[in-house]
Amino acid sequence: MISTLLVANRGEIACRVFRTCRELGIRTVAVCSDADANALHARVADAAVRLPGAAPSATYLDGDLIVKAAVASGADAVHPGYGFLSENADFARAVLDAGLVWIGPPPEAIEAMASKTRAKELMGLAPLGEVTEADLPVLVKAAAGGGGRGMRVVRRMAELTAALESARAEAASAFGDGEVFVEPYVENGRHVEVQILADTHGTVWALGTRDCSLQRRHQKVIEESPAPGLSVQLTDELHALAVRAARAVDYVGAGTVEFLVAGDRAHFLEMNTRLQVEHPVTEAVFDLDLVAEQIRVAEGHALPDDPPRARGHAVEARLYAEDPARDWAPQTGTLHRFAVPESVRLDTGYTDGDDIGVHYDPMLAKLVAHAPTRADAIRKLAGALERAAIHGPTTNRDLLVRSLRHEEFTTARMDTAFYDRHLPDLTEPTPDPYTRSSPTTAPNGVAARPPLVALAAALADAHGRSRFGGWRNVPSQPQVKRYAMAGEEIEVRYRHTRAGLEADGVRVVHADAQAVVLEADGVRRTYEVARYGDDIHVNATHLTALPRFPAPTAQHAPGSLLAPMPGTVVRVAEGLTVGAAVQAGEPLLWLEAMKMQHKISAPVTGTVSALHAVPGRQVTVGALLAVVQPTS
Repeated sequence: MISTLLVANRGEIACRVFRTCRELGIRTVAVCSDADANALHARVADAAVRLPGAAPSATYLDGDLIVKAAVASGADAVHPGYGFLSENADFARAVLDAGLVWIGPPPEAIEAMASKTRAKELMGLAPLGEVTEADLPVLVKAAAGGGGRGMRVVRRMAELTAALESARAEAASAFGDGEVFVEPYVENGRHVEVQILADTHGTVWALGTRDCSLQRRHQKVIEESPAPGLSVQLTDELHALAVRAARAVDYVGAGTVEFLVAGDRAHFLEMNTRLQVEHPVTEAVFDLDLVAEQIRVAEGHALPDDPPRARGHAVEARLYAEDPARDWAPQTGTLHRFAVPESVRLDTGYTDGDDIGVHYDPMLAKLVAHAPTRADAIRKLAGALERAAIHGPTTNRDLLVRSLRHEEFTTARMDTAFYDRHLPDLTEPTPDPYTRSSPTTAPNGVAARPPLVALAAALADAHGRSRFGGWRNVPSQPQVKRYAMAGEEIEVRYRHTRAGLEADGVRVVHADAQAVVLEADGVRRTYEVARYGDDIHVNATHLTALPRFPAPTAQHAPGSLLAPMPGTVVRVAEGLTVGAAVQAGEPLLWLEAMKMQHKISAPVTGTVSALHAVPGRQVTVGALLAVVQPTS
């Protein structure tokens, strides 16, 4: 029997495994880098072992350090979580050689399936060799790892070399393995997978299907189980293929077999020899704890001959600290408040007051809703996201809500190109009855009533700053507040009167520093207000207070490339020097932030007149990286 378990991972998955361990009475050990010294997973574990440094390659990817930590802490078992070392056969062997229990498949099974090229060969498939024009579009893909890293879609032969180099660099940084391969890219397919669970006694369960088609940068955003709209015949075929893959490598434990489905045809993608991020939707539908089952299998227990029956439908959304409207740029800062309705399951590695840094994946949490029907589960999840209090850096919350309510998703007609088609519309600021009563500008061009959330922010600020001396017996000019909201600049005006605060056309029922009640057009609504310096959150809307008289801003020459996010310069285009001629859109350098590489391209055609980017240099948001002097 396992008594003490170390999780060789961080954040949300570590916290999730610890939760099951507590229920089973197993003591827990966390590992944490210096950047994670005060992270939630380190705080909730019974013990924590420091991994000196911050870079993943020197901490969470260092198998020798993890094994030493397990031995030093007195752990008798290691759970790899997902990502990092979960699909590393050498690490699994090192754990076993140290006399510890490995919560995962045999090293031989990991070895057979960890490389996507070897997995395809095992299934009778093969990646593309020499790529020709006729093969396009193709997908460049990292042979190891996952999570969308080391993947590039290539639609023109001229882009292939750069895509291979970029994918190799990102894969080497994320997984310690720069091997990549090329396969046909199936347009408008659905990403469908099968959860498997196998024991050491020959039993293999296929636990239904999951649809993971809504993806950005080949990384999943919304997942659900069961995958909607599949025929019984296709579902049975997927189950059979998944079980075949597991038996081919004598698999043990939890794993996932992934497919791309186009029409009624299924194309094998890969087998992930680990727990998946989206495993909670399977747990909800089958009423299982997959982590508990992993532990029981590792202890030698046999599974029943047949899995439990599926019930209802479950949908999961991944909440990221990122800005979808700015090319999914990751965001950093303090998560001041994080509260989610109890109607949904929350798996997270963050809580109030935690800092979101630049070193690791920007996923904050997963929210999961389960209901008797798909429509009920979607509505429950969208409502919970809308009501969640998320105060801090920009997140993809609004995108998730709009995606869940999009007709293409609600009618199960989505595919992996969903965001390619709809991202501009999904990120466009739109009037909403809970945030604004009318557009900022009326059709005739006359300024209309400002958004009510901005008015609520101004009234709460007025109450919080001064409770005395606001009213005068002589009529005065209105008070003016300015805010930035969803890319717009909003101006709000209000007055102190004998009766209290007053705003044109809106009845102020109540106002204090934390809550404002407004009545407009006969409808009364309550606005909860939280302020953190110049950052203000009113219900689910984020505003930034602007100075009444804007301060002079730094001026940058035309063609300046500014860092869109904090990160590290990992690569500069070959031969790029001051004086080099470049074309608009040409990749010049790459930043790495939160485990993803972000391409910075020339804004104009011209000549490089300044180059400040140096590989290895850490930069802040807005840092000047280079200047391209436009061609006159």
